Amino acid sequence: MGYFDAASSAPLHPVARQALLASFDEGWADPARLYREGRRARMLLDAAREAAAEAVGCRADELVFTSSGSRAVHTGVAGALAGRRRVGRHLIVSAVEHSSVLHSAEAHEADGGSVTQVAVDRGGAVDPAAYGDALRADTALACLQSANHEVGTEQPVGAVAEVCREAGVPLLVDAAQSLGWGPVDGGWSLLTASAHKWGGPSGVGLLVVRKGVRFAAQGPVDERESGRAAGFENIPAIVAAAASLRAVRAEAAEEAVRLRELTDRIRARVPRLVTDAEVVGDPVRRLPGVVTFSCLYVDGEALLHELDREGFSVSSGSSCTSSTLTPSHVLRAMGVLSEGNVRVSLPPGVAEEEVERFLAVLPGTVAAVREKLGAPVSETVVREADVLVVDSLGKRCPIPVIELAKVIGDVPVGGLVRVLSDDEAARLDIPAWCEMRNQEYVGEEPTEKGTAYVIRRMS
Repeated sequence: MGYFDAASSAPLHPVARQALLASFDEGWADPARLYREGRRARMLLDAAREAAAEAVGCRADELVFTSSGSRAVHTGVAGALAGRRRVGRHLIVSAVEHSSVLHSAEAHEADGGSVTQVAVDRGGAVDPAAYGDALRADTALACLQSANHEVGTEQPVGAVAEVCREAGVPLLVDAAQSLGWGPVDGGWSLLTASAHKWGGPSGVGLLVVRKGVRFAAQGPVDERESGRAAGFENIPAIVAAAASLRAVRAEAAEEAVRLRELTDRIRARVPRLVTDAEVVGDPVRRLPGVVTFSCLYVDGEALLHELDREGFSVSSGSSCTSSTLTPSHVLRAMGVLSEGNVRVSLPPGVAEEEVERFLAVLPGTVAAVREKLGAPVSETVVREADVLVVDSLGKRCPIPVIELAKVIGDVPVGGLVRVLSDDEAARLDIPAWCEMRNQEYVGEEPTEKGTAYVIRRMS
């Protein structure tokens, strides 16, 4: 079966399984106790911390284990902000951070703090100069992911860290997606990660706070994990997480070359196999196993179901696949097409034959979904003066774009089409369609119901 969603959670590494089973017999006792069983548990915990710290590139006493990667982020952001409260309450994040970072930012703002979101380019990367422009005298903390979880784009962490260092502002790096491939370079101050992203067990996160960084843990604390992660340590899971991180690192260089070739193959062939498809994310500075593309005139949820029936597990940032009916904040920030979005994230060890089978199956599944959505729309089109109006109110992605595509040829070059839509995804997908089709996106106008998106035919 083609499990192609490793960016969500990687399959358990064989070394993690072995370490988990072995440590059940030795790591069940309280590592804070001085008797024999406690000392054994403490030795396992200390060895795991040393191994994880070596992989991260930090001191062992700078690293604590948390109950998840999200918990590490929440603890890290809250603690760093509290530790620097005398400086100010301004937080900087990028527009494409993981939801755990954005949720922390929302909580900070609700508590009276201020937040600046740094925009990204169409490839999903930030400009280090933009972080410099966002810095203020009252900036307490800046956050930046090492690589994006949806499109795979790697961020210029080193350059941003240098900008922050010169301003005396700590930088927290969310390294969840990249830590299995190698350490994060640059002068970062705090780092978080999650074991299930590199093939360790779920329920283990890492939080690193460099010596000298002001940090005040929030909420009730106890004596465990330097007071930064309360509760009894899950030692078998921690041991398995550290063991698997060391194992995947040993395999990373060779496997990265192989996975990059496979994703390059997908990036090159999808636009040739599927008409009206756009590959998104930086083509060079990206994670080895992640490739994301979007297909016009396709319902994302329907496409995922079709691929699942063919034996492929992928994910999507389309609004059609979310309960909020809004497109992914990452795709929205990049300004790229969201409808029919597919993220392929290959797990280490995936067979080349499975990738080839995916490429063979994809065109047919896309065509089948498009055929189901190809209903006539003539009754939704009217003329108002010299403008063609398409009424797509009450219709969800990708119907508004399909209806636009069907009528654009009915207006003369230079003529206008107004698409009426109350679907939030249209705000992203209609401009993206215009760019793909070399048509002019004039803008949007408020209407009594929904929004009117105005397009000028250029060719």
